[in-house]
Amino acid sequence: MEADLPRPSLHPEVVARLHSRLKELGTISEEPGKLTRRIFSSAMDSVHQRFHEWADAAGLHFSVDALQNMKIRWPSADSALSTTTHKTREVLVIGSHLDTVRNAGRFDGALGVVTALACVEQLQAWGRTLPFDLEVVGFSDEEGLRFQTAYLGSSHYAGLFRPEWLTLRDESGQTLAHLLENRGINPSLVCTRQKAPTGVLGYLEVHIEQGPQLEALGISVGVVSAIAAQTRARLRFTGKSGHAGTTPMTLRRDALCAAAEAILEIEELARSMDGLRATVGQIRVEPGASNVIPEWVVLSLDIRHEDGHRLEEAVKEFKDRIEKQAEARGIQLDWEILQQGPSVPMDPGLQSHLQRAAESRQGRTPILASGAGHDAAVMARVCPVGMLFVRCRDGLSHHPDEWASPPDIEMGVAVVADAILAVANAYPKEPHS
Repeated sequence: MEADLPRPSLHPEVVARLHSRLKELGTISEEPGKLTRRIFSSAMDSVHQRFHEWADAAGLHFSVDALQNMKIRWPSADSALSTTTHKTREVLVIGSHLDTVRNAGRFDGALGVVTALACVEQLQAWGRTLPFDLEVVGFSDEEGLRFQTAYLGSSHYAGLFRPEWLTLRDESGQTLAHLLENRGINPSLVCTRQKAPTGVLGYLEVHIEQGPQLEALGISVGVVSAIAAQTRARLRFTGKSGHAGTTPMTLRRDALCAAAEAILEIEELARSMDGLRATVGQIRVEPGASNVIPEWVVLSLDIRHEDGHRLEEAVKEFKDRIEKQAEARGIQLDWEILQQGPSVPMDPGLQSHLQRAAESRQGRTPILASGAGHDAAVMARVCPVGMLFVRCRDGLSHHPDEWASPPDIEMGVAVVADAILAVANAYPKEPHS
């Protein structure tokens, strides 16, 4: 029914609000001089307040759940908005995350949530109605900055939150359970009362590409085929501290030297394995004095590959080699897997809707795999998912200079709005999940 899809331009007011909101969200931070927004921060509360105001202006229902996921609901054409009945109706979910890495750019995550709200406003401006509800969601913890475990927000939204996550601690030593209690939320009920969402037709997410392919092709948007498999690990090297001036080099058990050797080994192995990405992004050294041999070091390790089996093989190879190196130095290595995510294919139906909508707007549209993780990987466990990438300058992300141009962003809004209408045109012929 592609021929029935409208191709009008975006409404000027929708476009103006879109860019104004992105700019404003880029200023709401918990750290002066840089953009940092963690789950359960005052900055996240401020962002929610602004979305609440924007939702009220559009006549939409706003709510925030126990894990600080924001939800904005637009009811279907044949239903009156009600907090007691809207959860039972079928819904198409669109959104992304509102948390950031430390010293982030303003498009990663926020672009998808602002785009989702713009899609609702654009459909309203076109005078279109839908046979199902539309829910805009802003997940609270995709990046995992606070607790080093990603997807806490979307996991709770999907009914997949695990009780052991309540004991996670942030840099200040506060547990997730303690932060919930500070907000008047009973931690034990977070798990016992969570429910998998029902009647979800699918989840759509817009995100900057975080890579260079669209820029190289000179194209505004691309459709995602799959999200790469990912493993996050924590490596702790334990040696023995001693005086820097009196301990002979031959008698040292220097944890930092073992960790440095491991980092270089990780880089060398990753370069030798086609399609593999491996990153050590954090390091902690104790005692951390200039005249004391380091006793222990903790490293983060992030490993990704589009092929889950290749990733599993790589993780084993990494572990075996680093263990041997540490043993040769008399260093104890504790290898802890924090998180594992399989490769996640996109739903063929939603992928097709996005592709046809993009092709009608910009012509040829590439199909791209995502090396980065996204909340869509969690949502895929409970419903069909589809993703659209928006070109970003130099493929740069997780950096203050991250940039997506206004025309490319507007293309993303138009394509997703068209895709939503395509889902509506096919409804209820498509199987529901």
